Amino acid sequence: MKKKILNSPKKILIIAPSWVGDMVMAQALFKILKQEHSGVLIDVLASSYLHPLLQRMTHVNHCIELPFSHGALNLLDRYRLGRSLRKEHYDWAIILPNSFKSALIPFWAKIPRRTGWRGEMRYGVVNDLRILHKSQFPQMLERFLALGLNAKQNLPIKNIKRPLPALQTSKRHCQNTLRTLNLTELTTNAKPILALCPGAEYGPAKRWSMEHFATVAKVKNTEGWCVLLLGGHKDKTIAEAIQKATGDVCINLAGKTGLDEVVDLLALATAIITNDSGLMHIAAALNKSMIALYGSSSPKFTPPLSENATILSLHLPCSPCFQRTCPFGHTRCLQDLKVDVVLETLHKIVKRN
Repeated sequence: MKKKILNSPKKILIIAPSWVGDMVMAQALFKILKQEHSGVLIDVLASSYLHPLLQRMTHVNHCIELPFSHGALNLLDRYRLGRSLRKEHYDWAIILPNSFKSALIPFWAKIPRRTGWRGEMRYGVVNDLRILHKSQFPQMLERFLALGLNAKQNLPIKNIKRPLPALQTSKRHCQNTLRTLNLTELTTNAKPILALCPGAEYGPAKRWSMEHFATVAKVKNTEGWCVLLLGGHKDKTIAEAIQKATGDVCINLAGKTGLDEVVDLLALATAIITNDSGLMHIAAALNKSMIALYGSSSPKFTPPLSENATILSLHLPCSPCFQRTCPFGHTRCLQDLKVDVVLETLHKIVKRN
């Protein structure tokens, strides 16, 4: 018998996570809520830099700006925002972050049901409080989906068909982005496109070396590929180093695009090589042929949710450590992953697809 998530909610407010990758994975929750509750409206409270992603998710009714920087408390402003949302008459709030402050706005908005995992002493503020058993929900995706189910169901998530994130793009979107960036030649020169995503905002322990990325770029350029370097403002330094090491053979767009433009550029790519990062999850949600490089993190927790993703990891005894910087100072879990292995894997997936 099909299990129901909640009795007829009309309007749901989602308190979004702060990370790009988590925001992409949260789309699976939106999809299952729409699947189970015909006609339900889903609004998402998120930082403005995430709105371009939400606008590519057809299940989202409205994006509401969270006007605070990551980590800021801003109690008075949170109260004012929560109070302003009372007029929306939400039936249900699902709070994806585990912090205390993330639960305050739906509490002050007087949303009758407020669901979230037990985090920073959120008793009362979250009135549908769940206790997370990590062994029961080993993946971040499962933890998001579980919050959309009644606590008494207590899953297991394996009995429920898990929808996957799928970001929307179109030929028109892609053409507009190429015109904006003066890159219309990408669709006229008939060259295969390799997108390299060398950053990882969490920290250097998740980044394959600049030298390795540069070598891949030079090899594929000599083979007639167009190589794009993609990333945010924090990735500009490593992208510029790669560009310099290759003799400027790449198109360096790191820090020059919004997330909506990144979606379109990744959609145009023939193949993608990426660290475990937000861009990896965007590429997966576009179902692109890709290689995901894992070192300090674990594909068991946040894998790329796509059948076209190939994961490369050395599985050293010291990994995954989930640290921002290598505790031993060598980051061998990534740096010992050889360029030849990545190039050979790239050749195989391109030939296959």
